[in-house]
Amino acid sequence: MTLWTVDHAAHVLAEAERARTERPPITSEWPELDLRTAYQVQHRLIDHKTENGEQVVGVKLGLTSRAKQRRMNIDSPLTAWLTDRMSLPAGQPLDTAALIHPRVEPEIVFVLGHRLAGPGVTATQALAAVSEVRAGLEVIDSRYTDYKFTLPDVVADNASSAGFLVGAQARRPEELALELEGCVLDVDGEIVDTATGAAVQGHPAEALALAANSLWERGVALEPGWIVLTGGLTDAVPARPGSSITARFAHLGTVTLGCS
Repeated sequence: MTLWTVDHAAHVLAEAERARTERPPITSEWPELDLRTAYQVQHRLIDHKTENGEQVVGVKLGLTSRAKQRRMNIDSPLTAWLTDRMSLPAGQPLDTAALIHPRVEPEIVFVLGHRLAGPGVTATQALAAVSEVRAGLEVIDSRYTDYKFTLPDVVADNASSAGFLVGAQARRPEELALELEGCVLDVDGEIVDTATGAAVQGHPAEALALAANSLWERGVALEPGWIVLTGGLTDAVPARPGSSITARFAHLGTVTLGCS
């Protein structure tokens, strides 16, 4: 019988990512895995990455849709980490063969100009710490078979993080009504979904505030220059070889990811 520990779970997930091999949820073998322990696994997983030369460059939020939160029986988003190796160069196709079963979702992206630390951060305070708002696409790639997992599983897996692409156009937050910012998602020129910034906690700044307060509970602050992916505006779409996925925003421009 496998003796499950934080270190072992992190090793299993790191190896699944490295080998591009999906696996059953950890909770199917370690039912005692709870949310607090899952964040410890996530932290150790990021330690693996930084020990191998990666740098933390920001955070991402997951389950920012209230409908998804109700399905997972939670009342706030989860947080996870971004590293420099997850950043995708503009114009370079996503190598789908290097991943397990990648999907892509459009995001409103914040770049922080000031340090942001809880507790008690409000959406207004969070937005005041933002220097730039950009369009973005996030690539997710769960290490679990068919994206089937519990909340502790996905937290331990760093919220299925795989990559992100940030648009070239930057706007000041005060120039935008972010809850009304429209986004059209198309695949190979065909519209597959639409949304506004309100899909993310009612306003992306609410998600940022929740992230700051949640991370404070684990002794972490959001640092200047960090990138924050505020959460998927629509459901994620599969990234298939030869396809092109584009998010067209009302005021943030267009960002496109080709897949090879």
